[in-house]
Amino acid sequence: MILLDLLLLIVGMALLVKGADFFVDGSSAIAKALKIPSLIIGLTLVSMGTSAPEASVSINSAISEMNDLSISNVVGSNIFNTLFILGVSALIVPLTIGPEIKKFDIPVMLVIYGVLILFAFVVTPLEIGIFEAIAMLLMFVGYMAFLVFRAKKENAGESVVTAETDKVDEKVRPLWLEIIFAIIGLGGIIFGGDLVVDSSAKIATAFGMSEALVGLTIVSVGTSLPELVTSVVASLKKENDIAVGNVIGSNIFNVIFILGLSASISSLAVNPITLVDMLVMLGSGVVIMLVALLSKKMTRWQGVVMVLLYAAYLTFIIIRN
Repeated sequence: MILLDLLLLIVGMALLVKGADFFVDGSSAIAKALKIPSLIIGLTLVSMGTSAPEASVSINSAISEMNDLSISNVVGSNIFNTLFILGVSALIVPLTIGPEIKKFDIPVMLVIYGVLILFAFVVTPLEIGIFEAIAMLLMFVGYMAFLVFRAKKENAGESVVTAETDKVDEKVRPLWLEIIFAIIGLGGIIFGGDLVVDSSAKIATAFGMSEALVGLTIVSVGTSLPELVTSVVASLKKENDIAVGNVIGSNIFNVIFILGLSASISSLAVNPITLVDMLVMLGSGVVIMLVALLSKKMTRWQGVVMVLLYAAYLTFIIIRN
């Protein structure tokens, strides 16, 4: 049985890799064809698509009243996204953090993290209830509206530039084909992610790991594999806005939409020890903000530090549990 789970794990990872390759290519081409900035595509279409496994796990956990798994999956995924995925991506190609994401999206992410901690431990201590869920979903709607406004504003300023660059492109696939590529890639990412999560969870439970530990490690890493592969592939293709926007967008989406929707289905009881993990999540956001403010690019040595920070956190939670 474990051998079958290992085989499914390998198949799932293969689907993730190829799916991410198709998805980044298709999404980038769609962005250019529709004159939508790559950053907006990374913050919306790509980040939502790669967050599909987290949504599936957390919502199903809420329905099954597995609160520890629902919350720890999101918190663990966000820490993994920021420290490990951006760290690994920067190790491959130093990442440029654009002025837009530095000015708007990273601060929005930090505010959302602070709001989540307030909701979970101050407003209604040790619970995320229906009112908090509604507030988070309204924040999600507001953030999406803000992204649409930004896209329209950037389009107005870039229309002349894109008209010039379009003349340089040699081989351009039709838009409908790029959409098919993106859909096939997204399907591979979602299905591959599900395979990886299911098989990883079965392998983990066979070794007697707790629900919270599984959520913070195996499941959170498994559900973040789409973000990892997508950002790494985008980094290799020098699509920096998609690589960074995918991670920041996923982090925002995970908290205000996935946890908001999960809590609207069933109030989420919060384990007191989760405060430590949420503070680590907030700290990881502060790290990326400092990197963005202090340097134009996320360098390789900064990537190494971030990966080591994640390794230290992983060691801590394994010892703690």
